[in-house]
Amino acid sequence: MKSTGSNSTAEAFAGLHGVAPAGVWSAPGRVNLIGEHTDYNDGFVLPFAIPQRTWVAAAPRSDGLITLASVVDGSVVTAQPLDLASLAPGVEGWAAYPAGVAWVLRQQGITGGADLVIDGDVPHGSGLSSSHSLEVATALGLLGLAGVEASAADIAKWVQQAENDFVGAPTGLLDQTASLCCTAAHALFLDVRSGQQEQVPFDAARHGLEVLVIDTRVSHSLVTSGYAERRAGCEEAARLRGVAAVRDLDTEAGLPDELQPLVRHVITENARVLDTVALLRSDRYEEIGPLLSASHASLRDDYRVSCPELDVAASAAEKAGALGARMIGGGFGGSAIALVPAPLRADVEQAVLEAFAAQGFGAPRMFTAIPAAGAGRDL
Repeated sequence: MKSTGSNSTAEAFAGLHGVAPAGVWSAPGRVNLIGEHTDYNDGFVLPFAIPQRTWVAAAPRSDGLITLASVVDGSVVTAQPLDLASLAPGVEGWAAYPAGVAWVLRQQGITGGADLVIDGDVPHGSGLSSSHSLEVATALGLLGLAGVEASAADIAKWVQQAENDFVGAPTGLLDQTASLCCTAAHALFLDVRSGQQEQVPFDAARHGLEVLVIDTRVSHSLVTSGYAERRAGCEEAARLRGVAAVRDLDTEAGLPDELQPLVRHVITENARVLDTVALLRSDRYEEIGPLLSASHASLRDDYRVSCPELDVAASAAEKAGALGARMIGGGFGGSAIALVPAPLRADVEQAVLEAFAAQGFGAPRMFTAIPAAGAGRDL
């Protein structure tokens, strides 16, 4: 069955270009159940895809230009056409993400131009990986137009290169791999170093539970936030210890004082991922709540990437009956998740709304995250 999103994106393409697109590709956002800031340290992560997606309708061009248009509140916003042959970092705004993908794929010999029309419902700046869903859908579209097949591992690395070298955000491999490889009703247990993957069944509803996403609506940018500083600190710690990555360390002792909390977070977060996977395999879903809460405390106190809105969201959800809660994503804003007994969802939502109002924060957006399918061609 074709999704409404793919159909409406194809219609927007036809309205702008006067012809139907050659195809529509889509990629989901993601929720990272646990395993934050471990991916670029060669560690373990446990994300799942969400139903919210980005759609890219595409058709080939023969003049080497990339044209970009985005559907915003029902209106189509166009960006300046880009010459693929001279494309270079420095493109500003939302267009930098698909442009970066085209730039990387040009290095892989994919030099044909394209018209791209983009739509999506992954909230921007929410820690749900809207940028990577856009980049993955763009990559699939451009590869599809070129008739080139590539592995998920290669596409993930190309998207990472676009994000790192073109957009300027030093992200790891978590988000794009999740968008590409997650499957419905499962969380993806990924060993980033080896690339080994396991689809772990994750059906919270069967246990009377929901994963409630609390989007604080505090927008964050991994380009301008302290994300790069944290990553550089981890790389320095590994260098000082003579290892490939912080994953190889079992203690932070002996490192400079400013690096110890970063290393401590990565060591303990990797352990929490492994413990969570073991509990899910044993069907002991309720017991993962404290691990989520411990993850938030570590991100707040050791890694120092939380913010007042995320802390209030996690605390209020737990006080209202959530089994555990934590911030997700790069931090400095975005979303938190709470593992909530289904009968208490309304109470938890109300408690979070009241806590935000009491602090003078704007009302957050909340929805239940259900593990969904990964990226692919829709039309």
